[in-house]
Amino acid sequence: MTTEPKSAYTRKRLLIAATLAFIVIGIAYAIWWALFASNFESTDDAYVHGDLIQVTPQIAGTVIGIEADDTQLVTKGTVLIKLDPTDSIVALKQAEAALAQTVRRTRTVFVQNDALQADIGVRQANIERARVDLAKAESDLKRRKALASSGGISGEEILHAQTAVKVAQSGLAQAQAALAASKATLETNLALTSGTSVAAHPDVQQAADQLRKAWLANARTELPAPVDGMVAQRSVQVGQHVAPGTPLMTVIPLHKVWVEANFKEVQVTHIKRGQDVTLTADVYGSKITYKGKVQGIAAGTGSAFALLPAQNATGNWIKVVQRVPVRITLDPKDLEAHPLRVGLSITAKVNLADNGSGKNPPSANTALETNVFSANKDGADALIQKVIQENLGS
Repeated sequence: MTTEPKSAYTRKRLLIAATLAFIVIGIAYAIWWALFASNFESTDDAYVHGDLIQVTPQIAGTVIGIEADDTQLVTKGTVLIKLDPTDSIVALKQAEAALAQTVRRTRTVFVQNDALQADIGVRQANIERARVDLAKAESDLKRRKALASSGGISGEEILHAQTAVKVAQSGLAQAQAALAASKATLETNLALTSGTSVAAHPDVQQAADQLRKAWLANARTELPAPVDGMVAQRSVQVGQHVAPGTPLMTVIPLHKVWVEANFKEVQVTHIKRGQDVTLTADVYGSKITYKGKVQGIAAGTGSAFALLPAQNATGNWIKVVQRVPVRITLDPKDLEAHPLRVGLSITAKVNLADNGSGKNPPSANTALETNVFSANKDGADALIQKVIQENLGS
């Protein structure tokens, strides 16, 4: 009976042990996958995104000052760029003078109403006096004609009496015409002033709008930062003549950045809005983690919104697994402790065991807005009221 060599026996035992070890590892991996790994979807095709808020002029002008440069942090309302205000100041002064003139002219129309009312009373009294004069002249003429039959009065006196009647008739007609003219003027003025005041008169409001327009044009020679953030992409230079809407620089609110993770289409099956996400940034390494929430899944794949979408209905076709952008919001506290920059690479891991709320995370419901331009409107209204009050008189 032949015995197996010791070396062969040892090798057989090692192979069996290795096989058992691989089986155990496979079973452990299957258990780990079933209990833990299957509850997560991860990708390293993720990047930091943020709002790129362009600073653009609202009026044409020549740049005379640049108050901020790339990488500089600015606060909302800080003046970033100054335009030459010479022309706008001249236009503002002209509009201010035009408003003052319009207020004075309109105020005169209102004052004329009271004067016309008094004038109408005087003219009515004149008409009554003219009628009395006419009645007296007619009575004198009638009496003289009666005396003329007895030869007690000359024909010349009758002629004078007839002339006096005509003069009285002419005076009455003139008084009536003057009264009609005054009433017509009063009606015209009342039509222009009825139901309004000097300050609310349409002519004054139109002049006020022109002053407001000139004020805004002058205020817009200074371009403020719309939000808190970091300056980037400065392209403007001193002395450059810029047109409205020309991008001059960009302000990025780094405290409101988010992550756009591009998952394979087979990975988004169980991803839902509101699920917890763990993220790591290459810039800090795996030691620093960020907490996030799934804000939502994009309406289409990246290729669907490409400038030149794929034409899969032409020629030969090869299936390519598509990726779907998933927007993830970050915890503001984590961002404050470890700031991120737009475009940085991120690794995202979504916890599928979390059913999610189905709603936008609270931090995602805060709209990005600015009120730095409202001060321009308030300043214009204050100047308009000042000019009106100064020219209203007592």
